[in-house]
Amino acid sequence: MMVRLRSRAPRDENAIPQRVHLIGAGGMHMSAIGEILLARGHVITGSDQVESEHTRRLQGLGATIYLGHAAANLGRAQLVVTTVAAREDNAELRAARERGVPVLIRAEMVQRLIADRDVLAVAGTHGKTTTTTLLALMAVRGGLDPLVLSGGDSRDLGSNAREGAGRFAIVEADEYAEAFLQYEPQTAMITNIEADHLDYYGTEERLVGAFRAFAERVRPDGLLLVCADSPQAQVIAQERARAGARVERYGVDTDAEWRAVQLRGNDRGGLDCVVTLEGAELGKLSLQLPGRHNIANALGALAVAMRAGVDFRRATLAAAECTGARRRFEHVADVDGITLMDDYAHHPTEVRATLLAARQRFPGRRLVVCFQPHTYSRTRYLLEGFRTCFEAADALYMLGTYAAREESDAGMDARALATEITRPSAQYMDAETFEVVADRIAADLQSGDVCFTIGAGDIDRLGPLLRTRLEARA
Repeated sequence: MMVRLRSRAPRDENAIPQRVHLIGAGGMHMSAIGEILLARGHVITGSDQVESEHTRRLQGLGATIYLGHAAANLGRAQLVVTTVAAREDNAELRAARERGVPVLIRAEMVQRLIADRDVLAVAGTHGKTTTTTLLALMAVRGGLDPLVLSGGDSRDLGSNAREGAGRFAIVEADEYAEAFLQYEPQTAMITNIEADHLDYYGTEERLVGAFRAFAERVRPDGLLLVCADSPQAQVIAQERARAGARVERYGVDTDAEWRAVQLRGNDRGGLDCVVTLEGAELGKLSLQLPGRHNIANALGALAVAMRAGVDFRRATLAAAECTGARRRFEHVADVDGITLMDDYAHHPTEVRATLLAARQRFPGRRLVVCFQPHTYSRTRYLLEGFRTCFEAADALYMLGTYAAREESDAGMDARALATEITRPSAQYMDAETFEVVADRIAADLQSGDVCFTIGAGDIDRLGPLLRTRLEARA
């Protein structure tokens, strides 16, 4: 059973010693911490169960990364930073306690890294990574030279981390295990609030309560920016406004201070719109990122960037250039008339938004979806949404559940989920390896198809295998 670790911090609240060890170094957020520390001249060691692009990147920057967890990996570490996914019996955690080495959880370490900055924190159930990526690019192009810690690799910035010398730190504020409650933002943004991570929170009410607490952590002279399209977020905005906090809202064709109106498709596969602020027209926003949800993401990022000092022209030029984050509507290959795409969506709202964006970007083409559910518990408590979120697809393949931190009895598995979906009919892929799955799906794909691999687990391994088989067939 995973537990929330009780940290033991060094005496100086924000001091970071020279030698730091990362448990779970290949994780998206942990690897970003490693990059920032390396850029600041720290000696970094770390460990993870498997080698990955992120562990290799850290090694390339000078870190020593071990595969597997062992007490000896700590070496002469003066501080240990751990993912909350680490179990109490982790050999490195035990060794740190026995030696008296301070231990911090990931979010506490992030707070140390950004303690001297004005924090622009992006929170929400959906859209955090894309919005953080858009905001980071706007801030960089706008001359703010920000520090950036994101939950995904920006294709434009080339990483999930950036050590900047400016006054701002742009942070993707993750709600899992209340991580975002470590921060005291100058500007806090909430993109939306929906049921998720109930394996940790237990109830939606507790989740909403965590977002409420996050909103209350904004500095007294700061700004809370909330998407008006999200009912739960709207409630929190109203509460904070009544309490005297500075609150602004943004939305697509909805009543808000920041509005995106007159949406229309463009020749880059995205959408254009007109942006207004308190009824006054600011100008045009044009994206190559597809989907109405990305207009909302870009509008929120624009509002934060402009309040931080970026002018409208520079911010919208950056948005127009932005190609997004890795695994967010990412193009994998075009082979033999078939387009392969990959997306991180793992919540029904995200899946639905991705497929509607696919219909916009690829009109008239057959849409094939390969979906890998992420955790058994999420499948169960979001079942009602999963029943209908695939309706825009023409064909659906259901892969085995990516268990992450769970055992199979925590909820519903992929085979059971497949039986609950009727539009389109879901075909459960009863296979042990991606290689076998790729053989079966590649045989069914036809010229003109668009095939999406979707999920937050390791389903991104499937796209390259499909490409290989389609190239061989061609």
